[in-house]
Amino acid sequence: MNDFSYLDPNTTYLDAACQSLRPQPVIGALNQYYLKHNSCGERVKYPWGEKTDQLVESTRQKVLKFLKLKSKDYFTSFTLNTTYGINLLLNSIDPKYIKKVVTSDIEHNSPFLATISLSQRLHIPRVVLTRHDDGSLPLETNFQGAVVIVNCAANFDGRQLLNLKEVIKKVHADGGIIIIDAAQAMAHYHTMLEKTEADAICFSAHKMYAASLGVIVTRRDLLPKLTPAFLGGGMVDDVFQDGYLLSAENKDHTYTIFEPGLQAWAEIISLGTAIDWLEHRTKKDQANLSAYTQELYDFLLDKPKVHLVNQEPNPTMSFYVDGMDSHLIGAALGKQGIMTRTGYFCAHYYLDKIRHLPPLVRCSLSYATRDSDIDRVKSALKNL
Repeated sequence: MNDFSYLDPNTTYLDAACQSLRPQPVIGALNQYYLKHNSCGERVKYPWGEKTDQLVESTRQKVLKFLKLKSKDYFTSFTLNTTYGINLLLNSIDPKYIKKVVTSDIEHNSPFLATISLSQRLHIPRVVLTRHDDGSLPLETNFQGAVVIVNCAANFDGRQLLNLKEVIKKVHADGGIIIIDAAQAMAHYHTMLEKTEADAICFSAHKMYAASLGVIVTRRDLLPKLTPAFLGGGMVDDVFQDGYLLSAENKDHTYTIFEPGLQAWAEIISLGTAIDWLEHRTKKDQANLSAYTQELYDFLLDKPKVHLVNQEPNPTMSFYVDGMDSHLIGAALGKQGIMTRTGYFCAHYYLDKIRHLPPLVRCSLSYATRDSDIDRVKSALKNL
């Protein structure tokens, strides 16, 4: 793909689940900011700042449009990453609305550790639900008074929360709050979140072809239950000796409840460009990614010493090899210019404690993947 023409032909990048490579238009948007209007946004009256404000606001709206959500129902805030967004949310919900916290066994450490911390801090029960093999969540639990936080796509094999809509409906029917970790879904499976009714969605721009950035999409109905976990510049309309007036109380600035201090203007703008770029992926682009995924999956599945964690093909796939250290495999691949990730990928509880698996090798493909990349991996692993 021409948008990744800067890639060295002798380099294969298969770590998109950590962060995706950036297409040329996204790199161009970053350069444009730094070269043409490198300025702060918010409360700025000069042309550079006004340009920044315009593009940042455009990105907020593009995020909602990408998810087919309406601005009267949701608002978009920016933060550091998914981990920070999840922790920020959990620390912003008024404790009186939290009687227990619920998560699942296949979570990234971001929600898994954050729910442990919340449980300990508030002295409330914590429930870890066992996801079905297909990724769906059991619905027998009573979610009354619960804050539920689960992913909609796992970071080690890409399995999806197939009953996402039913989970959200059940949590709300029971009187709970539900937060979705969508970090692994937004690049290639964002349609599963379209018109969602979740209370909040957290994801990372750097996993969907933009620069490093976190995003929180929040339902406006949740606002009365929120108190800012942090306070700082850009969050208030007025300050008194012993008080302040939050900007978030203005419906046009509700996003500020999660945005203390200056924001990552260039990164935010790059996300808007990345969304435009994703929306223009053709059926051929999607077919190529599916074909490369299937080819690598079939190759690994055919190796008797290779054990795939995946039960079906997915751009994110993990495996281990009998009698071989995955970290050494990753290092050997790296010396050949093939970049994979090894270990437990911050899913220690499920992969190590539940499945009792050794450290794994993870290959995560993207729209930057080329047929030559698959050929190089197959050649490097042919003797397994």
